[in-house]
Amino acid sequence: MLNNVFFKSLRDERWAMVWWALGLSLLAALVIAFFPSIRGNDDFNSLMESYPENLKALFGFTELTDITSAVGFLNAELFAFMAPLLFVIHGVVLGSGAIAGEEGRGTLEILLTEPITRGTLVAQKFAAMITATVVLALVLWIVLVIGALAIDMDVSALRLAAATFSVMLLGVTFGALAFAAGCFTGIRSTSVAVVAAIAVGTYFLNAASGIVSYMQPAKWLSPFYYYNGSDPLTNGLNPAHIAVLLATIAILLGAGYFGLRRRDLRL
Repeated sequence: MLNNVFFKSLRDERWAMVWWALGLSLLAALVIAFFPSIRGNDDFNSLMESYPENLKALFGFTELTDITSAVGFLNAELFAFMAPLLFVIHGVVLGSGAIAGEEGRGTLEILLTEPITRGTLVAQKFAAMITATVVLALVLWIVLVIGALAIDMDVSALRLAAATFSVMLLGVTFGALAFAAGCFTGIRSTSVAVVAAIAVGTYFLNAASGIVSYMQPAKWLSPFYYYNGSDPLTNGLNPAHIAVLLATIAILLGAGYFGLRRRDLRL
């Protein structure tokens, strides 16, 4: 098992994956269950319109459609804030633990005494992180599709797939950043702190671009813009935005490999 780091990593994270999947499933089910109580109720639209524009922008509500519609409701209650928050946290936990976590526990040296190269270690650890995130996104999509069918929500499974795929890429992006930081520093707490600061900063950059006109160019620096700037649940995936996130992930993977390769791990 040690010389197959991919399967070892998935095995190590199996219970965390189960609890994450259960928690996210419960959240999605509760959101779906609440929808019939507001479907077609214009009072909720009036309530949303009464909120200050700055407050709505802060929570990603600037491009909302009718909140009493299925798409508007899911965007407001799930995909504008809660889903990206949870996937970013999940990504940072996995990414920071992949290399820096192993090193902090003293198990990285054991892995590297096996007949594997550092490049193989990085690739398989990264693949395990992506696999765990894909599984979580798949669980979310399945629960949403089943729930939407159960209460007759007017939203397509394909558009739900687009939204969940986009939020999965966001989680992997920040996971890749935590992964690279862990490869460079070898200290999990440091990588978590750095990525948390970047996540908060880029979130507010994206939010500020919807509030202050001269801040609009700043959105190009934020992964959150590429995640939801085109509103995948309404319009489907934007290929350019997906390409930016994928390119960022690839660059961070390369950076992580470079960071680990240049360090003296004192085996």
